[in-house]
Amino acid sequence: MNRIFYFIIAATMLLSACSDTEKVDLIVTHAKIYTVDKEFSVVESFAVKDGKFVAVGTKDEILSNLTATKMLELDGKFIYPGFIDAHSHFTGYCLTLLQADLRGTQSFDEILDIITQHDKKYDAEWVLGRSWDQNNWEVKNFPVNDKLNELFPDKPVYLRRVDGHAAIANAKALEMAGITAETQVDGGKVLVKDGKPTGVLIDNAMSLVSRLIPDVDKNQAVKAIAQGEQNCFAVGLTSVCDAGLYKNQVLLIDSLQKAGDMKLRLYAMLEPTDQNINHFVKNGRYKTEYLNVRSIKLYADGALGSRGAALLEPYADEPGNYGLIVEPFEFYHTMCKLAYDNNYQVCTHAIGDSANRVMLNIYAQYLKRKNGRRWRIEHAQIIHPDELHKFRKYSIVPSIQSTHCTSDMYWADERLGEERIKNAYIYKQLMEQNGWLPNGTDFPVEKIDPLLTFYASVARKDLDGYPEDGFQTENALSREETLKSMTIWAAKAAFEENEKGSIEPGKMADFVVLEKDIMKIPENELPKANVQYTFIDGEMVYKD
Repeated sequence: MNRIFYFIIAATMLLSACSDTEKVDLIVTHAKIYTVDKEFSVVESFAVKDGKFVAVGTKDEILSNLTATKMLELDGKFIYPGFIDAHSHFTGYCLTLLQADLRGTQSFDEILDIITQHDKKYDAEWVLGRSWDQNNWEVKNFPVNDKLNELFPDKPVYLRRVDGHAAIANAKALEMAGITAETQVDGGKVLVKDGKPTGVLIDNAMSLVSRLIPDVDKNQAVKAIAQGEQNCFAVGLTSVCDAGLYKNQVLLIDSLQKAGDMKLRLYAMLEPTDQNINHFVKNGRYKTEYLNVRSIKLYADGALGSRGAALLEPYADEPGNYGLIVEPFEFYHTMCKLAYDNNYQVCTHAIGDSANRVMLNIYAQYLKRKNGRRWRIEHAQIIHPDELHKFRKYSIVPSIQSTHCTSDMYWADERLGEERIKNAYIYKQLMEQNGWLPNGTDFPVEKIDPLLTFYASVARKDLDGYPEDGFQTENALSREETLKSMTIWAAKAAFEENEKGSIEPGKMADFVVLEKDIMKIPENELPKANVQYTFIDGEMVYKD
């Protein structure tokens, strides 16, 4: 009798324990779910509890074992892990929402009209704008500031180019910065015409003016971040890597996340300032469920569009110009040693083949062999064939942004010439070095939408389907490779592949629901696959 009694008690306790574990927060059914696990499995159902996936499988498997507070039946819609932008400027993007939007302008006169209306509406201390691109104009030369000076004789104006590596300022802003035709800047240029500055500033010369711009009011910044976060959710982004943050920006984001006012996950690359080094780097890595601080962002050169990318041979369309290495070599060595000693990742912007050679060789001096440090080259746009193997030899991660290829393809050959262009935007070759690579947008340099990244990676065409056969399609990625580059591989580039980037038990329940199946639909439909829902921690943060 005692044995029977104890058996009943034990069975009751076991059933009670099983009953407890059967209750979950959310069950999703009737979906086509790309898990992006190691087998690239496709399932129809999963369950979420306490913000994590707890079960994945068929509808019958899930419902036979689990009950949920919420059920979501999706009528065959398509689910993917939450998209991760492996290289963006999220905070900068948010602040540009307060500025004049100059993207897509067809002439400098159009810019003048936009900023005039913007100034009438806001009447701020400075006139600020972002995202002009002279390559889209009929006259593709850099503008001069004569008309800016006429419109704004007494108010400073500062308008950044789309790549963030050039700007035009009016005479008032130049005067405030003490810039003249004789001004020389290491790692930058002040463009001069007829003996006076044109207002165009390249790379490090930009800081002479930008450092004078007043900081955005904290309340304004918080509102801008909230809007930027919602814009991310609307395109299916659940995590972003923010490439270049200052201490006060990281602390603001951390405070918003801890207060529950920001759910977007963020991987922070630190600007190499004394404040960041003393507060973060020397005190080790900083990690919460929403914020990860363990990398330093460096710049090796400028951008191709503004002819600041550092090339081994001169620009084909500007003989004598090799571009710019923006810092002394000693600086890169100092930062790499600091990062190595403190187990921080180094992420370096490198566009030109010269800049990539410089940084690959500097990295090699510290990494020495294959390793797990995952130091990154951001953009890796032009790689001399002699350098390509170094990514594999030293486990260096090429971090790409596929829409750069389709944005630059109209004029990149003019900059590089017919032979050198073959060494540019070689995403497939880069992926093959380590067997994986992260992908992003670089927004606000490019548009924020990761579906455009997917399309550019696979089709190598613009939204009008140009060129008909794609641009250098031998370096296109497959759809599976592309999805991985925006999910699990992007997580891996941030040392987070064990906690997100795929739909597997134990991982964060971040996922996106699309109306169409981007793994199957025709290429031309990819940019319009339409995000219907975005979830973080199993909670809906966006609904179309």
